[in-house]
Amino acid sequence: MAKRGGFPGGMGGFGGMNLGNLMKEAKKMQADLTKTQEELAEKEFEASCGGGAVEVKVSGAKFIKEIKIKPEAVDPEDVEMLQDLILTCINEALRKVDDASSDAMGKFNIPGLM
Repeated sequence: MAKRGGFPGGMGGFGGMNLGNLMKEAKKMQADLTKTQEELAEKEFEASCGGGAVEVKVSGAKFIKEIKIKPEAVDPEDVEMLQDLILTCINEALRKVDDASSDAMGKFNIPGLM
């Protein structure tokens, strides 16, 4: 006898999963995601450029916390070099935050999230 319509598993495409269990898993995943985001925001990331002439520290929330410039990096005749070093250093620190964020969030594997 032929089987009548419907989805495999008989529960509307959820593969037999109880809707209550699905909601419980979603809430747990949301709590885990929030915890991961908070932990990332508390971390600090550092970068240095120009052989340590410029050092930058940023938070996981992408706030600049500290910039250190060695006195020998300050040349009134070449301000542009110092500006470039600072920009490079900040961008490197922010890239480290992005990489850590991608790694941390990748474990959630939610389509459309990243």
